[in-house]
Amino acid sequence: QCTYLEIEQAERTHAVVLSRPAWLWGAEMGANDRGVCVGNEGVWTREPLGEAEALLGMDLVRLGLERGGSAREALEVITALLERYGQGGSCKEEPVPFVYHNTFLLADRTEAWVLETAGRYWAAQRIREGSRNISNQLSIGSDIAAEHPGLRERARSRGWWSGHGQFSFAEVFSLEKQPPRMEAAKARAEVALPVPPGHITAETLMSILRDKDSGICVDAEGFRTAGSMVSVLPRDPALPCVHFFTATPDPSRSVFKPFVFVAGIKPVPQVRSPTFLQDPAKQIPRFQSSVDRRHELYRRHQAALELMEQ
Repeated sequence: QCTYLEIEQAERTHAVVLSRPAWLWGAEMGANDRGVCVGNEGVWTREPLGEAEALLGMDLVRLGLERGGSAREALEVITALLERYGQGGSCKEEPVPFVYHNTFLLADRTEAWVLETAGRYWAAQRIREGSRNISNQLSIGSDIAAEHPGLRERARSRGWWSGHGQFSFAEVFSLEKQPPRMEAAKARAEVALPVPPGHITAETLMSILRDKDSGICVDAEGFRTAGSMVSVLPRDPALPCVHFFTATPDPSRSVFKPFVFVAGIKPVPQVRSPTFLQDPAKQIPRFQSSVDRRHELYRRHQAALELMEQ
């Protein structure tokens, strides 16, 4: 049972650690016990948004992690489910729907991919060197390693591409007039890039994720960065992958806590959100009331902030 849809179960799934909005089934980002990491971002494209309930991009993050033993496998899981079930439904716990399409970063010890979608259509780029990020806009140009079999015909039939010359996924499927949130993404995307290759450490990424001026770490306007994640994936399989999570609002004030997959893991109660018998996210019509989903560590951070502000 995903957030809105029930799909067929896999025979075997991997252990996962997830950072997710408490009301839904999927995740914004996470890792599995095979060293695969996936995260997603919302985008708006020329393809119409699916307000009908389907798979959320966040469901696809979790499904890719549960069913993919490598970054490439996770990508194949996500694209197959996307083509079969589509993406759609509200991504926010509010009566007014908030809907978007998705882009994904996928990495394991040896490979990294960017996957970008427009409705059921998609394109994937394999990252072979340097650094790469995603930020609320399509970014894959003509360097496409895999794609939906009907992608170019769709673009040609809609008049978005002539069918001749170079095909750029971002140019063809991006909206001509971007929503303000996507325009602001350009500034965020450029913050991470000046770091010279070979000099990127876990601490480098933590400082980027705490950056407020760029809007990467958001603390206003109805959106708040509620958690950040940095993973260290050694190429040496004898070394463990270490996943650092904040799990608290505003990473600029949060501690990154390390997590390693070992036998007999028990969830930490302080970062588990409460469950509700009468959950407004599960009752039809949805989101007609609100509940307090803050976990204990979240509450303590808010109390600390109030003291600081006084």
